[in-house]
Amino acid sequence: MAEDKKTMLQVEELTKFFKTPRGDLHAVDHVNFSIKEGQTLGVVGESGCGKSTLGRTVIHLHEKTSGKIWFDGKDISDVTKPQLKELRRDMQMIFQDPFSSLNPRMSVSQLIAEPLLIYKETKNDRELAQRVGELMDTVGLAARLSNAYPHELDGGRRQRIGVARALALNPKFIVCDEPVSALDVSIQAQIINLMQDLQEERNLTYMFITHDMSVVRHISNDIMVMYLGCAVEFADSEEMFRQRLHPYTKALLSAVPIPEIGAKKERKVIKGELTSPINPGDECRFAKRCPFATEECFHKTPALEEIIPGHFVACHHVREINDIKE
Repeated sequence: MAEDKKTMLQVEELTKFFKTPRGDLHAVDHVNFSIKEGQTLGVVGESGCGKSTLGRTVIHLHEKTSGKIWFDGKDISDVTKPQLKELRRDMQMIFQDPFSSLNPRMSVSQLIAEPLLIYKETKNDRELAQRVGELMDTVGLAARLSNAYPHELDGGRRQRIGVARALALNPKFIVCDEPVSALDVSIQAQIINLMQDLQEERNLTYMFITHDMSVVRHISNDIMVMYLGCAVEFADSEEMFRQRLHPYTKALLSAVPIPEIGAKKERKVIKGELTSPINPGDECRFAKRCPFATEECFHKTPALEEIIPGHFVACHHVREINDIKE
């Protein structure tokens, strides 16, 4: 029997609120999950659901409001600046926009060399050039592009620079914040295949943030669905696509097109008013748009609970909706 992989990242009751003139904006609200070493957690949901804020809070680009974060067995919930600098060696991020995340005044080689210089990873210019060349080769960037600038490159090549920068310090964990959403479909496939190859070679752990359900199905071991700052469903990838249980997840997956001519699919249209993320109160965030909502849903926030083995859902009526016996 194969030995279970260790947990690389564990998050408990993680919360991030932003102060606004009208009150606290609940961007991430009491989220719990874990990711095993060498695996990928896909985080999905519509724009504004808190996916990117969650990823940024995990790696301390945003400081949490409350909650606990464990990384590789260590509590990193609260870290000092020197501790955070060391943590950056092991936790990196690939940003969504491959243009605005790169300094336009730096060449490809300078951009990739930057983290190596900051952390004094090389002894001299020759070793630095060698490391930069190796990283460019790893992500599929031709050596002739080393003196090119971001504006001279297409989106796919710019994103490869982002991947190379993230890999420069040999991290264990990478937050991928919609890394292919700004790219053409054919380029998307190239970047995703590259990331999967790198994961296999380096035993990388990914948190892959996206709104594209077909992408998340292809790359993820587990999937977490978010809605207005809350995790509403969590299961492994196969289970999630075989049997979704939360009304929001069902609607989300019904929107995925079938790549067959003449294929028909029932669309579950979400109607109703969005709950405000500012001081939302103790209620189900999806209640105003849910066809199954009752009085209880407007007065009590559902907890994420295990409905069937390995499948967690936050819904008061999930068993009735899906005809599941306790």
